[in-house]
Amino acid sequence: MHFTSERRLDDGTLEREFTLGEIPGTLWTPRSDVPVPLVLMAHNNGLPKSQSRLVARGRTTAAHGYAVATIDAAGCGDRPRSAAEEQARADLRRALQAGEPVDDIFESLIGPLVEKAVPDWRTTLDALLELPGIGGPVGYSGWTALGIRLAAVDSRIAAAGFFAGGFVPRAQREEARQITVPLLFLLQWDDEGNPRQRALDLFDAFGSKEKTLHANLGGHTGTPWFEVEDGGRFYDRHLK
Repeated sequence: MHFTSERRLDDGTLEREFTLGEIPGTLWTPRSDVPVPLVLMAHNNGLPKSQSRLVARGRTTAAHGYAVATIDAAGCGDRPRSAAEEQARADLRRALQAGEPVDDIFESLIGPLVEKAVPDWRTTLDALLELPGIGGPVGYSGWTALGIRLAAVDSRIAAAGFFAGGFVPRAQREEARQITVPLLFLLQWDDEGNPRQRALDLFDAFGSKEKTLHANLGGHTGTPWFEVEDGGRFYDRHLK
């Protein structure tokens, strides 16, 4: 892991950009005399790590006393995209404009993104846990489809916060039954791109004995900021 820049924020959090092979990422760490737990933070559907809402969440979570990392995994952010991914995105735009069904197109786009992103996240997690000042346990926050697969294959994930907005492929809907870690599931009740009943069915499918659903009125990008604060308390219960 090679750090390419760093700056100290007003609250004392250290913000560092890094590269790990072809993987670019950002790491926020709080001032602390002891190793702190780690939260992996991913934006829905692989949008860039520099997306403003994700950066704000990362900084706020770090201020709660956590190391927080986000990356641009394969096919995400500014990383190269395959011809198949570009075609799927073009097909999706056309179908949405025409009012046509989009589930099969989403499946062809999001499924491969998840498959490619998980190895990058696990490689990053290996490297992060070797850094001084970062210990376990490990939490996850963000993109639901990716988080389901990551929690299903990596036992180091001890708690997960999922944003229900965003298409979840069929494979991850089945894998949800394998997820047993404590879970916080955020749902925007009027999310125009995420059928409410499908999100509720997914919540019901999770195998976790402790799972909490927070539903708020509003569209896809309307998640209230207090949910970030509640998320901090959720991680405090399970990672500290």
